[in-house]
Amino acid sequence: MAEEKKEEKIEVPEKFKKLVEEIEKMPVLDLAELVKVLEKKFGVSATAPVAAAPAAASGETATEEKSSFNIELQGVGEKKIEVIKVVRDITGKGLKEAKDLVDSAATGPQMIKENVKKEEAQEIKKKFDAAGAKIELK
Repeated sequence: MAEEKKEEKIEVPEKFKKLVEEIEKMPVLDLAELVKVLEKKFGVSATAPVAAAPAAASGETATEEKSSFNIELQGVGEKKIEVIKVVRDITGKGLKEAKDLVDSAATGPQMIKENVKKEEAQEIKKKFDAAGAKIELK
């Protein structure tokens, strides 16, 4: 019921109503593709504000050194098979589970590993970079 109230409070300006209606009709996969296109076109990231919010909420400052990180797969790139291999290597998952996780990254960020020491996180980041994937250390 709380969700219904939130939806009622949102007033879409007249000039955006047609655009919002079109977006509402789109399937989830098309929306994910649209987000990626907009990110590339305008050089922005839809995930940046979300990443900043937890740090601010937990009281961390930018000068504090983090000792453990969560590794999140943001995008797969063109070498999907290589990315699946890296996911299998890092997580110990089977082929199907690793492939499903990589496929899910198309619709949104996927957590690969949590509470990883800084040195290990940097090594994992290098492996994903070599495979052409985009990851974020949080």
